[in-house]
Amino acid sequence: MKPYIHPKALVEIDTIGEDTKIWAFAHVMAGAEIGADCNIGDHVFIETGATVGNGVTIKNNALVWKGVHIADYVFIGPNVVFTNDRRPRSPRMPLMKEKGLSESDWLVETVVEEGASVGANATILPGIRLGKYCMVGAGSVVTKDVESYTLVAGNPARPIGKVSEFGERV
Repeated sequence: MKPYIHPKALVEIDTIGEDTKIWAFAHVMAGAEIGADCNIGDHVFIETGATVGNGVTIKNNALVWKGVHIADYVFIGPNVVFTNDRRPRSPRMPLMKEKGLSESDWLVETVVEEGASVGANATILPGIRLGKYCMVGAGSVVTKDVESYTLVAGNPARPIGKVSEFGERV
């Protein structure tokens, strides 16, 4: 099936995987990649250079910035925020202009591995790796890598258990 793009979505790419749905007021910038059978909710923002695998669900209001790579079958809850700069400063500030910084000076990549789930309102700091089938609790602030099948929660997020591929605590 062809992808469905809501008439009120702003999608600047032509290549979207089959059967993907992009809902109202989502914005997908040119240079982003989205796989097949995804569901991209209202008001999601996906920036140039972000990649989204197959079978991914991204709920409303999530922000996926450049350098964020989401593997297949990942769940991103509502209002999740990824970040991509460890030392954010406005590039318009005179001091920063003088330094002549390039993207390689600030961009830090983040990887979300297959089957991982990120709960509502979580914040993922730059350079993090979320392992396969891990689960991030709602409202968590992830400051360190999360191992596969690990459940983390809190601010900062800390391991509180293990989960199966079905998301059940084990």
